Amino acid sequence: MGNENDHWLKKLMDNPWLLLVLGIVVPTLSYTVWGLVEVMSLPPATLP
Repeated sequence: MGNENDHWLKKLMDNPWLLLVLGIVVPTLSYTVWGLVEVMSLPPATLP
């Protein structure tokens, strides 16, 4: 355990706090970008 030759993916999967942060940050960023793209692609509203 703690071997310097461990693969970076194994080190990532062994760290629960980093996985927690990534599990919160990645969906938040992706949905924010998705929402911004949707808002920017809306046509301008026509006023009466």
